[in-house]
Amino acid sequence: CMVELLCAISYYLLFVFAGCRVSAVELTSSNTKPVVQEFQSVELSCIIKSTVTPDPRIEWKKIRDGETSYVFFDNKMQGDFATRAEILSRTSLVIKNTTRMDTATYRCEVAAPLDTKTIDEINIQLTVQVKPMTPRCTVPKAVPVGKTASLHCHENEGYPKSTYSWYRNSEPLSPDTKSNARLQNSSYTLNPTTGTLVFHAVHKGDTGRYSCIATNDAGFAKCEEQEMEVYDLNIGGIIGGVLVVLAVLVLITLGICCAYRRGYFANSKESGER
Repeated sequence: CMVELLCAISYYLLFVFAGCRVSAVELTSSNTKPVVQEFQSVELSCIIKSTVTPDPRIEWKKIRDGETSYVFFDNKMQGDFATRAEILSRTSLVIKNTTRMDTATYRCEVAAPLDTKTIDEINIQLTVQVKPMTPRCTVPKAVPVGKTASLHCHENEGYPKSTYSWYRNSEPLSPDTKSNARLQNSSYTLNPTTGTLVFHAVHKGDTGRYSCIATNDAGFAKCEEQEMEVYDLNIGGIIGGVLVVLAVLVLITLGICCAYRRGYFANSKESGER
């Protein structure tokens, strides 16, 4: 009887403790969307919130452009992460000397075979910001008054994508000319997204040294100043030149007519026949 009683008590205690036991592995993170500048280190937080498995299996995967690759597998780093990454606090991942190619989704997976729910995972979206390179600027050297002038500024290395601002003689040009009394006489359109500055009808006041700055969250870069000259058209000179050309054409025509009348071309023809 005593043995049966002890067995009953044991089964009861086992049932009670089994019901109270935390039996699902669960993960959390202190930051699921970390942002870091290129060449710096970053920690991808993966924290085991609950488990009864003393030594769960940890894996990290990288998902970029629809392709999945291992970062940490079989208790060791994989690929190029072997020399620049490490596991911190059993589950978190530290990446050193980050590059733009590290921008991706990273998945932390934990397998706990002693738990009722044996597997859990959490995704970390890493963004590596890249400083803009020196933008390429195109500025026309000379434009006549009243004509259209297009200035271009662009770079494609920065991440996130750069926005652009133009300067004339080191003074910023506002995208909205109406908001600046000094620019109300100017007629231009500035697109900060494409970096294009278009003067619809230049005037003498638009002459100056132009430069452009590309900016994003990681920093900025500036191109060298370039001179644009706005000059007046010499209408009188153009008309005079046209008149001179017309006068020359008239004289040539008159000369040919006189030659025909005096028979120079006919004599030449007869001499040729003889």
